[in-house]
Amino acid sequence: MSGGLHGEIVETLGREISAGVHPPGSVLRGEDLEQRFGISRTVVREVVRTLASIRLVVGRQRVGIVVRPREEWNTFDPTLIRWLLEADRANQVKTLIELRTAVEPVAAGAAAQRAPAEDVAELLRIGERMNELAEAGDLEGFLEADVSFHSLVLRASGNEMFAQLHEVVREVLRWRTEQGLMPAHPEPLAVGLHSEIARCIERGHHERAETAMRELVAEALHGTLRLLESGGVE
Repeated sequence: MSGGLHGEIVETLGREISAGVHPPGSVLRGEDLEQRFGISRTVVREVVRTLASIRLVVGRQRVGIVVRPREEWNTFDPTLIRWLLEADRANQVKTLIELRTAVEPVAAGAAAQRAPAEDVAELLRIGERMNELAEAGDLEGFLEADVSFHSLVLRASGNEMFAQLHEVVREVLRWRTEQGLMPAHPEPLAVGLHSEIARCIERGHHERAETAMRELVAEALHGTLRLLESGGVE
């Protein structure tokens, strides 16, 4: 996402479309956007091009800029994930956790069978580092380590399609921390499961690696929904 005026307008319209302000089938006219935002036709075209790349809109001659049906949106796009989380947090969290539940356990099991030695060593190192960061209450550092851990498991699975989902997982993990949906100290169960997954991958215990990852994703779902229902953490 580029910055400046173009980026601001994309953010505004993207959030509005995601929240249903402009429902599928509605038309955004170029001249209306020019007037609303005080921009040129060239900037309008750039904005539309960006939104079209996420498959939110499509330009149609003699009609205008049409909002696509929701099922046609590129819901794997990290920017759209963020907008949807803002628009409907609880449902989007459930959707993303269901995706993670379907993919990450299988990826962990595959990594236990295929991961190269250097990836295994890195997973073990990250697992140890996460323990240290959790004890120190360093949520920012823990987040970065968490993102690295899950991204590496997806890559180490040897499945290139799983590996492509690392941006989805990264956006979910970062959003949870930014929204105050992480406790001041990460749950010991979750921290321990990361280390266990790394050890299972090291030892080739693919069934337990898969089960432990499933437990970890379930814990993340329940913890996040619990904090959402209670209004977050202080």
